[in-house]
Amino acid sequence: MSPTQTAAADGSAAVAREVLSMRGIGKSFPGVRALEAVSLDVRAGQVHALLGENGAGKSTLMNVLSGGFVEYDGEIRIDGVPVAIHHPRDAKSLGIEMIHQELNLVQDLSIADNVFLGRELRTGRGTLDRPSMHARTRELLAGLGLILDPRRLVRRCKLAEQQLIEVAKALSQHVRVLVMDEPTSALADAEVRRLFDVIARLVDGGVAVIYISHRLEEIDKVADVVTVLRDGEQVGTVLQGSTSRSELIAMMVGRPMGELFPRPEHPPSATPCLRVSRLSADGDQAQGRAALHDVDVVVHEGEIVGLAGLMGAGRSELLQAIYGAAGRRVGGQITVGEKAYAPRSPAHGIGRHIAMVAEDRKGQSVVPGNTVRFNASLAALRRFAGWAGVDTKAERVAVGDVVTELRVRTPSLATDITTLSGGSQQKVVLARCLLTKPRVLLMDEPTRGIDVGAKAEIYALISDLAAQGTGILMASSELPELLAMCDRIVVLCEGRVTATLDRDEATQERILEAAMARQVVLDTTTSTESLARLIDSGDR
Repeated sequence: MSPTQTAAADGSAAVAREVLSMRGIGKSFPGVRALEAVSLDVRAGQVHALLGENGAGKSTLMNVLSGGFVEYDGEIRIDGVPVAIHHPRDAKSLGIEMIHQELNLVQDLSIADNVFLGRELRTGRGTLDRPSMHARTRELLAGLGLILDPRRLVRRCKLAEQQLIEVAKALSQHVRVLVMDEPTSALADAEVRRLFDVIARLVDGGVAVIYISHRLEEIDKVADVVTVLRDGEQVGTVLQGSTSRSELIAMMVGRPMGELFPRPEHPPSATPCLRVSRLSADGDQAQGRAALHDVDVVVHEGEIVGLAGLMGAGRSELLQAIYGAAGRRVGGQITVGEKAYAPRSPAHGIGRHIAMVAEDRKGQSVVPGNTVRFNASLAALRRFAGWAGVDTKAERVAVGDVVTELRVRTPSLATDITTLSGGSQQKVVLARCLLTKPRVLLMDEPTRGIDVGAKAEIYALISDLAAQGTGILMASSELPELLAMCDRIVVLCEGRVTATLDRDEATQERILEAAMARQVVLDTTTSTESLARLIDSGDR
């Protein structure tokens, strides 16, 4: 840490009490030194951002703090007193809560059961006090802008809803230090603003927040202090605003970064590769699926078309319907090239040269416990099929070529994919798509939860694919991403198209206006009783 950075970081000592001090923290795994003498000072009533590329050690450091690891080097102090944290219950007893990037919910339990898991409220007779748990859960969700039945099973909630349920779970407890690891990765802009309001209320109440994010524009809005890690070591700690965004990126990646959005100026073809006309699908509240109503979308060869909208607008449902993964009846007409296409299954979509990157990498894209090679070639096995089965040599060569092209950081093709960083896992998912030689590429949150360096590489890949004539339909909650990368942006609200904006006319304000065109916005101060009546009546 430079003298300037040290002085800047220590300058806040007079205005806020230090609640947490981590000194000389080290952690090793077999063959890997994940953390090397990292120190972190966090003050009450402040948001302390933790930045770094995937694999920099951020989550490892926070897992040490939250009791995820029994053994580690160094010392942790709370209010200046040394403490031993070797189990999650040790951290909870000290008022330390962590919202993990990989959601930690029990899918077959209800929302309320997850919020109070292990801390169930009980009546005087010792039975579960479900009315109280449901009422408190409704109150917590309302504060986050969610109107959900606390009895709904978590597996029937959207990924963005599950992310906010994790926040509600943490807020249901007495919190002194709240760790938020990529809390907005599945949230649209409006939900992010609600979450920031919650963080502001927590900070005003004296809670210390440690905030991990790859979205640097969020750091500008929410953080007071920033600490950067790289390769398991602390690079520096600075006051937010004292260092430019490009300098923070250079601290993270160890080199100057070029243009983050390398979108070449080339006109797309006038030839449509995908045409969707009056596409409709029934909704399913129990499964958390939005209905689609007469959706029209056209993607031309070499064109990048963005899908914008709030949570529940139908972006994922539209991509799944086109791919054949909707799992329900879909009406309307779809044309790929000049041929009509009635999606029946993902295999049918792949056969029509449609590929898809799903939103939930962990739950929908990656097959855990299997190798990089297995995950990359899974959708393209027909390419390597011969009379005696799969031509493993041809498969290995093809996977090796695309993994090298995408610069996937992996020891070998035989490595378990779950040991790779989030960015490298996403590149393997993209490799799987490329091996099918897609004419249309559907992408749902393609850069969710990956660092700025990997983002730049994926943006470059998207741009290269468009330059080669691939049509790309991309849903994203990050408006800067859509505005920078897309030729056109289609805005959805409650399953309907409310605007189609060309690149030169699209702005964040116009997108948000269209995204809320049909919304009945509920004030988060609405009473719990009113929200309960809305939920129980099914009025959404």
